[in-house]
Amino acid sequence: MKRSERNGGIILVSASTILLEVETTWEYKKGVPLVDKPSLSGSHLPSSTLFLIDQKETMEELPDHLVWDIFRNLHKTDDRNSLSVSCKRFYSLDNEQRQSLRIGCGLVPAPDALLSLCKRFPNLSKVEIVYSGWMSKLGKQLDDQGLLLLSTNCHSLSDLTLSYCTFITDVGIRHLSSCTKLSSLKLNFAPRITGCGVLSVAVGCKKLKILHLIRCLNVASVEWLEYFGKLEVLEELCIKNCRGVGEGDLVKLGTSWRKLRVLKFEVDANYRNMKVYDQLAVERQRKQLVPCENLLEVSLVNCVIAPGRGLACVLRKCISLEKLHLDMCIGVSDSDIIALVQEAKQLRSISLRVPSDFTLPLLNNATMRLTDESLSAIAQHCSKLESFKVSFSDGEFPSLLSFTLQGIITLIKKCPIRELSLDHVCSFNDVGMEALCSAQNLEILELVHCQEVSDEGLVLVSQLPSLTVLKLSKCLGVTDDGLIPLAKTHKLELLVVEDCPQVSRKGVNGAATSVSFRQDLSWMY
Repeated sequence: MKRSERNGGIILVSASTILLEVETTWEYKKGVPLVDKPSLSGSHLPSSTLFLIDQKETMEELPDHLVWDIFRNLHKTDDRNSLSVSCKRFYSLDNEQRQSLRIGCGLVPAPDALLSLCKRFPNLSKVEIVYSGWMSKLGKQLDDQGLLLLSTNCHSLSDLTLSYCTFITDVGIRHLSSCTKLSSLKLNFAPRITGCGVLSVAVGCKKLKILHLIRCLNVASVEWLEYFGKLEVLEELCIKNCRGVGEGDLVKLGTSWRKLRVLKFEVDANYRNMKVYDQLAVERQRKQLVPCENLLEVSLVNCVIAPGRGLACVLRKCISLEKLHLDMCIGVSDSDIIALVQEAKQLRSISLRVPSDFTLPLLNNATMRLTDESLSAIAQHCSKLESFKVSFSDGEFPSLLSFTLQGIITLIKKCPIRELSLDHVCSFNDVGMEALCSAQNLEILELVHCQEVSDEGLVLVSQLPSLTVLKLSKCLGVTDDGLIPLAKTHKLELLVVEDCPQVSRKGVNGAATSVSFRQDLSWMY
């Protein structure tokens, strides 16, 4: 029910299926609290809320700060909308306090509806426009004129996300240059936007700290990178599958590398597959001379790491790095990882997905592979490492060409690993499972395509002192028998079993507090 009801001295506010309950009993006399009110900011309201108020008071007399606290703790838009229509005053206060908005296909007609929302919520600072799943029958998308309305009527705009907005061009993006408070811009699949549009944002939005360009296929020129390099304001840069931007272009950030804290760069492997493996493409990369001492997170996917050039120089200078993700990066060598971990003493998470196709020109050289030397260096220098994930791409015995069982065991014994994920690591077997028994901090274990692990190794899971989550996927050697000891110990909080042919739904029952089971054996054929 979306109304207020009086029952003696109790007023019950009901919004949709949610009842908000304030934990402290209040007494008000003419709107003034008789007891001090502790702040509710940051707290989680219970599922139902009762306001105990003097019998003569009404909902209209609840203090503003209490209503704002209630709205602030409602994170679902439907819940906020339901509560806001319970009375006119709530509606007005919600309009005044609402700072974020997510809209999309239901915005029809788009310009008029957006203008109406901007006027209704004058203090919007975060707007997300998503047209995922859009079809022409759903009405026209928001276009350049819509962005003009947004930039002129949303004066507090600081965070804007545009996803699948295929009608927006450089003209529309140029309107954003008037948003002087804009600090975060995320573009996901904006095929009509070019480098000129991004440059106009860089010129106009001097406070832009976060920039995401994902599948912006026509962003080819990189003058905007040079401009951001001069501003030295970017703290988070994410470029994924922008075909006109290559690894070597990142050097144009210049002195902005000093401010950068997060770098995520992904190359479209399907589009550039032949180009990136060309030796000449590697040789064209320039040396990176600017230090990157503030980088906390680096994620590189399908990149070419040229020895002594480009991104290889970046990896060697990340002295504050905490999170590293390298996915199918050609050319990463032991020397790169060793140089990195010797400097980055704060590393807490490492994720490696290693290519297995060693027929590529760059991988003919044995020095271009990761081996146990990298694992040994990680074990020696990363005393704070909590998460380690390694995956080999599909291939015939891929892990035999790189990490060995002994290398993995060495890392497990010396680092305080809390989360371990092994994918296509065929060298990992029951001996490795036995070694895990000494991992005092291990809480999460994930094994994918680890065919050498059998029931003998799986029963040892019950001996892992801190393990609470176990995930098994596409493991041929494990059966229901290996899970029986887990049901007796009752130590696992979560067990996930996917596509393991010898494990049945009956076998996972009772093995953990929460169980997820799925079996699709199409991968075997």
